[in-house]
Amino acid sequence: MRIAQALIHNIPAVVASTDAQSGWLRLAGYSDLSAALVMDQPELNRVVSRGLPVPEGSITFCAPVIASTKLIAIGRNYADHIRETGATPPPEPLMFAKLSSSVIDPGAWIEWDTTLTQAVDYEAELAVVIGRTMRRVPAEAALDYVFGYTCVNDVTARDLQNGDGQWTRAKGLDTFCPLGPWIVTRESIPDPQVLTVRCQVNGDMRQNGTTADMIFNVRQILAHASRAFTLHPGDVILTGTPDGVGDARTPKALLNDGDVVTIEVEGIGRLENRCRTLKN
Repeated sequence: MRIAQALIHNIPAVVASTDAQSGWLRLAGYSDLSAALVMDQPELNRVVSRGLPVPEGSITFCAPVIASTKLIAIGRNYADHIRETGATPPPEPLMFAKLSSSVIDPGAWIEWDTTLTQAVDYEAELAVVIGRTMRRVPAEAALDYVFGYTCVNDVTARDLQNGDGQWTRAKGLDTFCPLGPWIVTRESIPDPQVLTVRCQVNGDMRQNGTTADMIFNVRQILAHASRAFTLHPGDVILTGTPDGVGDARTPKALLNDGDVVTIEVEGIGRLENRCRTLKN
């Protein structure tokens, strides 16, 4: 099942589709995802079965987040990406936070001020959306706390990342977390470790990896995070990016004004955003 935060004729709504081929249904009485995220699958199925058909052309998909969402990301989680950047493999999942103010909708602009950064890069990733409050959960039970999965672009200012020595500013700038276009529920993706993760820039394939190559798998990441933080429904976990980032290419292939970035995760969908530099 796919479920999404949306606008229908500029009115907030929640829409769902039982599979990738079926049409979209508007969930009557729901204007945001917060209530849906805590439903178990049978209850969600019942709510969706009462939904009203809505033409896809009338839907504007929004980032699938709620007001309380926190975003926890994992760095250096693919061996090939570590090799291309010359980094050292971490002994445990390397966690950092992205700011909720960095989240943007599918189709929205990735923007940056060229007086602040001139080295903006893409990172295609699988994102995990939490569905149950999670604290100190072992890895073997971790997927039971997942609501579903979506696509994310962990946009990064490489010059700030290198210059600051830590990653908050480099990865937390406004617009640096495109997310969506919808969530695919856990039952539709029984194994998150067999998914292709791709990034194209202007139609040119830049990243083409698989979640099978993660150093720490989704179960391990969630267990590790839940030892440090209480994870709540709607929280989003970014799981790392495969090799092929622009900063590691020869010559470098960083993002420019007018570029179109497309993130695709197998079994989920495509997240597309255009880039522009801010004019002073």
